[in-house]
Amino acid sequence: MTKRNLILFGFIVLKFILQYILISPEYDLQRDEYLHLDQAHHLAWGYLSVPPVTSWFSYIIYLLGNSVFWIKFFPALFGALTLLIVWKTIELLKGNLYALILGALCVLFSCLLRLNTLYQPNSFDVLCWTAFYYFLIQYITSENTKWIYFAGISFALGFLNKYNIVFLFLGLIPAILLSKQRKILAKKEFYFALILGLILILPNLYWQYSNHFPIVHHMKELAETQLVNVDRADFIKEQILFFIGGLLVILAGLYAVLFYQPFKKYQLFFATFIFTLLIFIYFKAKAYYAIGLYPIYIAFGAVFLSEILNDGWKRFLKPVFILIPLLFFIPMYNIAFPNKSPEYMVAHPEKYKKMGMLRWEDGKDHHLPQDFADMLGWKELARKTDSLYALLPNQKETIVLCDNYGQAGAINFYSKKGIKAVSFNADYLNWFDLSIQYKNLIRVKEYDENNEELKETSPYFETAVIGDQIKNQYAREYGTTIFVFTKAKININKRLEQEINEEKSEIIND
Repeated sequence: MTKRNLILFGFIVLKFILQYILISPEYDLQRDEYLHLDQAHHLAWGYLSVPPVTSWFSYIIYLLGNSVFWIKFFPALFGALTLLIVWKTIELLKGNLYALILGALCVLFSCLLRLNTLYQPNSFDVLCWTAFYYFLIQYITSENTKWIYFAGISFALGFLNKYNIVFLFLGLIPAILLSKQRKILAKKEFYFALILGLILILPNLYWQYSNHFPIVHHMKELAETQLVNVDRADFIKEQILFFIGGLLVILAGLYAVLFYQPFKKYQLFFATFIFTLLIFIYFKAKAYYAIGLYPIYIAFGAVFLSEILNDGWKRFLKPVFILIPLLFFIPMYNIAFPNKSPEYMVAHPEKYKKMGMLRWEDGKDHHLPQDFADMLGWKELARKTDSLYALLPNQKETIVLCDNYGQAGAINFYSKKGIKAVSFNADYLNWFDLSIQYKNLIRVKEYDENNEELKETSPYFETAVIGDQIKNQYAREYGTTIFVFTKAKININKRLEQEINEEKSEIIND
């Protein structure tokens, strides 16, 4: 093994180690992770929440035993592959060992550490963005048209993982038209690659069509409930923070693709950066949507800096650039990861508030960062639901109905009783089993909506009780209540079917 490969191997091993030790064991999985894991049991070419790729990885995780180790392995793997591609890009740009180490450090000690702790489509999304740009650089460097096909495949996989990669395309096309690389548009391989990409994403597009394009409803709901609270100034601030340790390297990369003579052929990367960022800002996108834009510019910047820091007094700046991402990681370690107890965070709110981490998607400040609060209370909910479920004599005729996908997914993941909870929320809307004639109902209600549940639902059952509540005060689901209704006086299935049809009709009409 060469010295370079040995160092690369060390970075990758360190990446995996960090991803596993940056989460305190007192935290559960995050609410989105439960939904994605449940998709393994309902494989399809599309979902109301995300495209299908995540479900494929979830199915692999299920075959491997569905353990937390494998759940955390895959986002860590995607992060390691992103680092590998940046390393290979630096080699392609003829960067030396210093450039490779600098680039690897800037990728390793960045927001990707936080992103890669969560089993969500975002980690694979960043990987697909980085891979696409790498293949584009390969094509510009060699003019070998095979790289156009690889770029098309990486875009298609990115699309099947998260529609966010469309922003890459929207920012790239005007950049190509304004650059000398517009000659690619005259090559038949470019259009063959487009056709190949279209063929790969066609099953998902057909699924969207067959289901009346639920992505439209999803985006409308997102805009009304979350994006409306996005502040463009905060968006820009967070872009700086994402790769704060590598910020100077990224800026050097942007300068290099515009003015550095050896990178003259890559000038379109400056325009595509500007166009893509402006499109994100215009649509008031969430800040983390743009993370995939940055890793490739670390490669440009690392190579550029390794060249200009070789002579005179500037060579003394080399260790400074190496130390910067390491030094910035220290405060990042203390506040950016769920490696502190909730009690500690609540006792030291100033550390998190000044970084804007206590601001949730509802636009308000809370006691804990939203993602951290979303990693508490789930085992408690599942355990208490199991206990109540076990007391019922006819368990198979009992439906567990939840307010949101996090509740349903967490119960299904942790349940020891084989419960298959459902919800009218997200993809669970399509996962009701109405072949069973239900007689009992366990209703899981969010705290803000549980005041009238007993009064409204109990007339339809012979018995009705409040079973239990989530008592973890730091959980986002704090106060969530479990109601138990037995011996239905009405046809539960008919009411469920009616509600399902109403929800689906609302999606279609949107």
